[in-house]
Amino acid sequence: MRLILVAIFLILYTIFTIPMALVLWIIGKFDERKKAVAAQVCVKGGFKVILFLSGVKLTVKGRENIVKDRAALYAYNHRGFFDILVGYTTAPMPTAFVSKKEIEKTPMISWWMKQMNCLFLDRENIKEGMKTILQGIELLKNGTSIYIAPEGTRNKGEELLEFHEASFKLADKAKCPIIPVAINNTDEVFEKHLPWIHSAHVTIEYCEPVYMEEMERAEKKHVGEKVREIIGEKVKANA
Repeated sequence: MRLILVAIFLILYTIFTIPMALVLWIIGKFDERKKAVAAQVCVKGGFKVILFLSGVKLTVKGRENIVKDRAALYAYNHRGFFDILVGYTTAPMPTAFVSKKEIEKTPMISWWMKQMNCLFLDRENIKEGMKTILQGIELLKNGTSIYIAPEGTRNKGEELLEFHEASFKLADKAKCPIIPVAINNTDEVFEKHLPWIHSAHVTIEYCEPVYMEEMERAEKKHVGEKVREIIGEKVKANA
């Protein structure tokens, strides 16, 4: 039943996209940043409805750690598709997600993501991957926060996967803080019950910022390990 309700809402939302595309195009002609914010407002509203229809009870911790006066790199543990929903409904604006290249082929989803300056990372092509990293650095420098999953893929086990240290080059080059984000139970909503949607209690916690500019060179090389430890501890505490 929940899956049917979400499917109906997505059909209606697709219809809403048609006139909204024109509105965002007009806004973008004057201010690209305002276009991204307007798109995020729409997506945030849509995601809140989907969470409600899915029966998700969301607990948000550490809101005081969300950086409001500058862009930040939000590094989260990847449990399932609903990570994106709880991330966007709680993240500051503007925020862009880093996603795998394959998502760019998904019509409606990729269109909205592009309006919000989301990045599509090609993990198989080093040259294209580097271009995406450079785009991310520019976004951060220009005030757009970025949400990234350093594990690189969805984690199906109990322990966090190893974090890719390259993910944190974004924060190092843009000289912005890293906010570890611990997410619990999103896989209980969908992935563990495919193809059905189940109600679940999801927790997202924003941890204290990590500043790479305050680290020694040797410590910077292992910042991914440090962030992984922070998130791992919070995930276990919130289980």
